[in-house]
Amino acid sequence: MIPPGFPKTRPPLPPEYAAIYASHYHLNRTGRTLATGLAQRLEAWLHRQVAKDVVGSTRPTTTLELGAGTLNQLRYEPDRGSYDIVEPFRELFEHSDRLSRVRTVFGDVREIPPDRRYDRITAVAVLEHLCDLPEVVVRVTELLAPGGTFRVAIPNEGTILWKLGWRLSTGLEYRWRYGLDYGVLMRYEHVNTAREIESVLRYFFGEMEVRVFGISRALSLYHFFACRQPKQLASGSR
Repeated sequence: MIPPGFPKTRPPLPPEYAAIYASHYHLNRTGRTLATGLAQRLEAWLHRQVAKDVVGSTRPTTTLELGAGTLNQLRYEPDRGSYDIVEPFRELFEHSDRLSRVRTVFGDVREIPPDRRYDRITAVAVLEHLCDLPEVVVRVTELLAPGGTFRVAIPNEGTILWKLGWRLSTGLEYRWRYGLDYGVLMRYEHVNTAREIESVLRYFFGEMEVRVFGISRALSLYHFFACRQPKQLASGSR
């Protein structure tokens, strides 16, 4: 059963935004401007939380990263075990010097062979973008090995602190550079709030560890979730 409200429909992107979408996306992900560079330094918290379970460990692990983008998560991950990625936009990673560390590239999580299993599945600033979020999480529960963990880091979308954060940084820079409202792009990109994402994760997992980058759930910029014990597995349906 899928939680109500999904799948979602992404709002249309006005032509003037669509015309610069690809170039701005690459600029944003590589952090080559003042605001995006600052954002990436703050986002390092997300990457470190996701990698915390393997840093310092000598045990080989099998990892699947959802929405790997420019492969920047690999800066924080030890080179130990197999590492697969899901990323439909090959231009983001095809020239990366970290690509040699990737075993298999999938364009969609549904392409992964049904008999493949992972000790850990990771997603850094990805789930807020997914209109079909519950379907993807169901696939994650199917791909996790027994005892495996789904490690998720997200912006605290839907809170006043997060909105103020981007409005006073990347929002100002976007208006200065293009003369456009960054809020339109954010509504197009972030279709899920942090609260909705947590609700979906709790729906499908029996155990969840939560950390925040800030004072509390409401007064924080980022959330991290370590999800274990898929409910299908716990109920014996797998």
